[in-house]
Amino acid sequence: MATASVAFKSREDHRKQLELEEARKAGLAPAEVDEDGKEINPHIPQYMSSAPWYLNAERPSLKHQRKWKSDPNYTKSWYDRGAKTFHADKFRKGACEKLGYQGWEREPSQNAFYDYGRESIFSCGAMTHDKKSCVERPRKLGAKWTGKHIAPDEKVETFELDYDGKRDRWNGYDAASYKHVIQMYEARDEARNKYLKEQQLKKLEEKNGNPNNEDGVSDDEDNDEDSLRVDEAKVDESKQMDFAKVEKRVRTTGGGSTGTVRNLRIREDTAKYLLNLDVNSAHYDPKTRSMREDPLPDMDPNEKFYAGDNQNRVSGQALEFKQLNIHAWEAFEKGHDVHMQAAPSQAELLYKNFKVNKEKLKSHTKDKVMEKYGNAAAEEVLPRELLLGQSEREVEYDRAGRIIKGQEMALPKSKYEEDVYINNHTSVWGSWWRDHQWGYKCCQQTVRNSYCTGAAGIEAAEAAADLMKANIARKEATEEAPAPTEEKKLATWGTEVPDDLVLDQKRLAEALQKEDVRRREERDERKRKYNVKWDDEVTAEDMEAYRMKRVHHDDPMKEFLH
Repeated sequence: MATASVAFKSREDHRKQLELEEARKAGLAPAEVDEDGKEINPHIPQYMSSAPWYLNAERPSLKHQRKWKSDPNYTKSWYDRGAKTFHADKFRKGACEKLGYQGWEREPSQNAFYDYGRESIFSCGAMTHDKKSCVERPRKLGAKWTGKHIAPDEKVETFELDYDGKRDRWNGYDAASYKHVIQMYEARDEARNKYLKEQQLKKLEEKNGNPNNEDGVSDDEDNDEDSLRVDEAKVDESKQMDFAKVEKRVRTTGGGSTGTVRNLRIREDTAKYLLNLDVNSAHYDPKTRSMREDPLPDMDPNEKFYAGDNQNRVSGQALEFKQLNIHAWEAFEKGHDVHMQAAPSQAELLYKNFKVNKEKLKSHTKDKVMEKYGNAAAEEVLPRELLLGQSEREVEYDRAGRIIKGQEMALPKSKYEEDVYINNHTSVWGSWWRDHQWGYKCCQQTVRNSYCTGAAGIEAAEAAADLMKANIARKEATEEAPAPTEEKKLATWGTEVPDDLVLDQKRLAEALQKEDVRRREERDERKRKYNVKWDDEVTAEDMEAYRMKRVHHDDPMKEFLH
């Protein structure tokens, strides 16, 4: 509600103000009136209706929402094109002066050669522009020297335009200047209609003059002549054009304008969304104004005015265009350079040739089938054997057309090949089973690609099996028990100790001394010499000394060895 900026209100006053606003919105209370006596819409939100505090509004008003900073100097007028103000009789000093270069001059009374200067050549005599802005035709001698044909002064106007006026591209445009364009198009349409009418009458005259001449007329001309009618051609053109003319007011975003609208739906017809008010009927989209399904599917097609938008997609030229697109896609996938959008004429021509070739191939195939099997629909008399062919066999069928009685039940066949014998076999693979292996029953072989050997192969296989069993039994009978092996005494270093091994006591004592030195070096690396020589040869005495000096971790007396 439009209210003025007032002081603080109590809770009771605020409640009464809210009740009054609700009553005004409901229409129970009269609307509020502004300073000019105009009613204020109670549904205007408060942030729009409340005036700013700095305006000091005493009464409710909406003036703060209007353009209150209006400049009276702004105008919407435009320049007066081609207007003249004053036409002088003689040249005036400073008229149409040139800025810049001045040629050297002499008086015309002197006989010497003189140059009038470029200013004198282009001077027209007008005071309202300079040489640079002059649009008059250049003269050999300007008005300054001849004093003739002085151009009148133009009307110079200056306007102070507002923001919209400076950016209005149609400012100053005269709509009446577009009449000549409309007249030109109307004259062209009139000439075209006149020419078409003459052609129609000429074709009708030719048809009426040659009623028996049918050989020289093509299919296209027949279609054109069938579409023409004498009564329609002789109808007055003005009446024919105004037949579907409906005068309506078209409302656009720029404002309403009266014009002629053709092919509009008659307003007495029922809208498509009112044909069936059932909630579960065809869906209507109000945004696109489309109803794809049929709102009245149970209605008689002859009395149906509207059958849904999908009916237009599957009938008429829409279906032909769809088939044309599909043909173009399939042709492109097969390698043909055809595109429906890039070259529509080429695609349509290819589709036309495709249909012609398809009909030729279809008729050729039909002729070949009829030639081979005959035509049952022809007028030829069937043989007597076929007409009187009968038998005593009785066959009984059920409702579905299946044979119940009178014919043996045929075993269903699988999708695999049956009774196919390869490699001279007389049975199929898998007809014999033994020891978890499939084979052929005719020769009892378990190899799929083997050649059939017949009964001889079976006997040879049995003989080989018997011989194998005999050999295994003989081997088991003649096989001796393994001889017992004596346990050999192993040396401490892991090798066999021969029985006749004799150790040299002197070398054994030296080996024991060397083993003591080696162990002391291991405990104290500082005693190890730089020139160490390694001896890779290990004797039996060295191994015996190592065994004797080795510490046994399981020996309980190992602590008393050293």
